[in-house]
Amino acid sequence: MKFNWVISGDTNPTIKKVCIDLEYRLRPRITKFLLSRLDNECDGDFSSFHFDVDITNQWVWISEKTPHDFIEKIKTDFDNEINGSALFSVA
Repeated sequence: MKFNWVISGDTNPTIKKVCIDLEYRLRPRITKFLLSRLDNECDGDFSSFHFDVDITNQWVWISEKTPHDFIEKIKTDFDNEINGSALFSVA
């Protein structure tokens, strides 16, 4: 899986550390989420999944770079599980 960091302004060392810390928190949660819904289809290979991460709001969107059939399968539960809100997030 790939993360696209949505950052307003310069990427200073503090912002880079925030990105690293946030990725360490997000990657296991998203992997667990994807495994619970798509393991039979992906065999643990989530390299085609892309996520846009807003650093300021710490919000994650499913990127449109993710194959559409996978977006359709995960979009219903993604925001509740990952963002803690029922809003639908596809960038």
